[in-house]
Amino acid sequence: MEYDQTLDTKGLLCPLPVLKARKRLTAMAAGQVLRVEADDPMAEIDIPHFCDEAGHVLIGSEPDGTARIYLIRKGG
Repeated sequence: MEYDQTLDTKGLLCPLPVLKARKRLTAMAAGQVLRVEADDPMAEIDIPHFCDEAGHVLIGSEPDGTARIYLIRKGG
């Protein structure tokens, strides 16, 4: 999957991965895709919830070593 920007939040705990993703998405255009790398176990709950609440689309997530990769399409 192609993406427009990457955000590395490895080592950060809740709520920082979501707060940093929100800030990055604010600067992106609608329809662009943000790749978020997170190793906080709570991100598996927080990121999908954030996407639902903020009107973004969680395209998918997959494990990547000790982290997890989330692809978020910015809503419009």
